[in-house]
Amino acid sequence: MTATLTRTAAGRHRTTRRTLARRRGPAAWITLTALVVLTVGILVPFALIALNAFKPPAQYSAHGPLSFPDRFYTGGIQTFWDTADFGRALWNSVLISGCVCVLAVLLSILNAYALGIGRVKGRTWILGAFLIANFLPQEGLVYPLYDLAKATGLYDSQLAVIIIFTVIQAAFGTYLLSSVLSSFPQELLEAARMDGAGRARILWRVVVPVSRPTLGVLLVFFFIWTWNEFFLPLVFLVSNANQTVPVALGTLQGQHIMNPLTTSGAALLGVFPTIIFFLIFQRTLTRGVTVGAIK
Repeated sequence: MTATLTRTAAGRHRTTRRTLARRRGPAAWITLTALVVLTVGILVPFALIALNAFKPPAQYSAHGPLSFPDRFYTGGIQTFWDTADFGRALWNSVLISGCVCVLAVLLSILNAYALGIGRVKGRTWILGAFLIANFLPQEGLVYPLYDLAKATGLYDSQLAVIIIFTVIQAAFGTYLLSSVLSSFPQELLEAARMDGAGRARILWRVVVPVSRPTLGVLLVFFFIWTWNEFFLPLVFLVSNANQTVPVALGTLQGQHIMNPLTTSGAALLGVFPTIIFFLIFQRTLTRGVTVGAIK
């Protein structure tokens, strides 16, 4: 009986695959081909960086950047690590990006709960202000923020960058979550109120668990966006001890003469942590996007 059911299920699976293959028209194959070409175009630069990051200088000089390394060489990476004090810069980026993503998501959910579910007076104008804030260029904010940081004694401190980026990221998160929570199921809220739950309990016991996939997506995006920021950290973090990874990569180019192998090692070290973070939270990101698509 079990063998019969197994053969039946396998036959249905093959039939389904053949049916899907027949339904794929020229447009589907063109789209698939375009995606493959795009993927290859994205991966080729990373492959070249990895090849040259572990390539001996003599081989690079003799055979160029497209040759495969004949031995595992880490001199370029070690040179960049020691020259830029990359360990400290890496810790600074992890600390700043981690604090910003957590605090920005927390502030976003609190604001969105008041605007999306609480329906405070002037909700449309407030959301419009958050939307405008998302389009303000950082170049227009740098002078008032610089003057404010100087006046409060926070200039050249990681706390200043954490506060600034928390507010910037929370502006986008508030606007997005307010739109999501405006269509929150009212049955769940009414059931919680009938059970005697207050506003705070409804937020943490009902709204946050249901919105967890969206919050996870925001957490991942806020971390990566903050990690890649260069302009404001360059202005506010002038000490070598406080610099982040992008700033360390940029300032090292102007301070020292770097060969291509050291540059490749620096680029590999700079992008590798974000790839690891993305792979760790890939399931969270996929779940959040899928839930949003289903809704």
